[in-house]
Amino acid sequence: MAERILPAQAMLKARVITAIFLLAGLLCALFLLPSWGWLAFVSVICATAAHEWGGIVGYKGARRWIYAVLLGALCLSFGLVAGLHRDDTVAPFNLVPAYGLSALFWVLCVPFWLRSRWALPGAGAAALVGFVLLIPPSLAMIHLRLLSPWLLLGVMASVWIADIAAYFTGRAFGRRKLAPAISPGKSWEGAYGAVAGVVIYGLVCLSYFLPHGLAIGQLVFAAVGLVAFTAISIIGDLFESMLKRQAGVKDSGTLLPGHGGVLDRIDSLTSTLPLAGLLALWFAR
Repeated sequence: MAERILPAQAMLKARVITAIFLLAGLLCALFLLPSWGWLAFVSVICATAAHEWGGIVGYKGARRWIYAVLLGALCLSFGLVAGLHRDDTVAPFNLVPAYGLSALFWVLCVPFWLRSRWALPGAGAAALVGFVLLIPPSLAMIHLRLLSPWLLLGVMASVWIADIAAYFTGRAFGRRKLAPAISPGKSWEGAYGAVAGVVIYGLVCLSYFLPHGLAIGQLVFAAVGLVAFTAISIIGDLFESMLKRQAGVKDSGTLLPGHGGVLDRIDSLTSTLPLAGLLALWFAR
């Protein structure tokens, strides 16, 4: 029994220490880097996640590294073209195609993909899916931070809250499996907990930034939007879980002790950040 407990304690310790360093590093980069430095920082994250994606889909050796460098370079190039390296850029509408492509992928394609549990048909399809999976959210990270570091942090926090609420609600009340063939640990009760957590968090944020409150119709619209946002974050998590299960791997990488790889930490963000970017452009019209 002691032999089983010790590895679990060591794993928890590694997760906590890594999480502290990750959060500290993220906050320093988020609030201290200049716009061009944040663009370069996110491009490196994109390249790292692309390298892990290459491992999941079976890329080997040089092909995997070339793919990683290519996506990192594309992220940097698209960011420069959109003006995301300049502080005076407010509404980069040339990002709409990337955000729109991502939204269509997650809303219209991935739910059917999860239901049918399709396998990637080949290396070309894997490269295209990786592009849609990583480039739009990377650009959204740069775009939203340009508007306000607090805005990006708030959006990311909503995804973290969904994950935490789902974990604890699922552990306490989980009975019905959400997708047993994809991720046996997830339950419908955990999903409901995630929705409740994000709705409460979102409404509290709105009440702070809008002290005069919302009309009933606006309140209902905001609540429905938060529910949809949470659902998309869960879909993003399930999608990566399915592809890792098909590839026969537990984690996307080993870069982050106790957490796996970068892609494991941003799986829910890949589906939600482009939607947040799209909404930011909508309200900037």
